[in-house]
Amino acid sequence: MSVNSADGPGEVDVVLVKAGRTKIRYTGELLADDGTRVTVRAPWAGSGVRDFGFVRFEPGDVFTEYYWRDRWYAVKEVRSATGTLKGWYCDITRPAVRSGPELLVEDLDLDLWRSADGTDVRRLDEDEFAESGLAETDPKAAAAALSALDELETLARGGDFSALLA
Repeated sequence: MSVNSADGPGEVDVVLVKAGRTKIRYTGELLADDGTRVTVRAPWAGSGVRDFGFVRFEPGDVFTEYYWRDRWYAVKEVRSATGTLKGWYCDITRPAVRSGPELLVEDLDLDLWRSADGTDVRRLDEDEFAESGLAETDPKAAAAALSALDELETLARGGDFSALLA
């Protein structure tokens, strides 16, 4: 199977890399792969509760994750164990690479949160992005990351955010 072939349901190992190191690795259910976008469903892979102040990720939460091979972001729909939509956590990443059972995603520090009702849209970790030095070491990637964050924010604030995931 090539990395761009369409594929049916099964399992996939999501490998999130940051600054050259594996940040987290987990297995999810592969819902779809149309050759451009890969959709995965997985339970909250963190240990315990992660409280950001504006949202809590906790055991039992379910993430439906959308990754693109041609875009610099991933969008994760977050639902509670009871199915209540909490919102969308968006990671700014290099385009995803799928090779067999593994989906490799490189986190570029920038994130965006959009609440379920759309009233809370916030850019996250811009300080971490600045400290990463990406603007100096890979200016083209840094520009693509910032452009992706702007695009997602525009969609989240009133653009057609739901169409992005349809």
